[in-house]
Amino acid sequence: MNTYITVNQLAERLHYNPRYINHTLKDKVFFEGVHYIRPFGGRRILYIWESIEEELMRYTKDSASVIPMSNGGVCYG
Repeated sequence: MNTYITVNQLAERLHYNPRYINHTLKDKVFFEGVHYIRPFGGRRILYIWESIEEELMRYTKDSASVIPMSNGGVCYG
């Protein structure tokens, strides 16, 4: 069962500004049909919490396997 939430509810959970989510993350990190839907073909957007949570964990797991370097790069070791 999916949990559908509004951008304001998502912003509260992620501690981001709703405008940042809609203008920066939407369609670059969060994709329609995967991370959000437009019910009944309308303008309103509902985010799918479980998909977003999975995306967050994917990035967390990827970053755990890198070693930060002093020049700002990373070592994959």
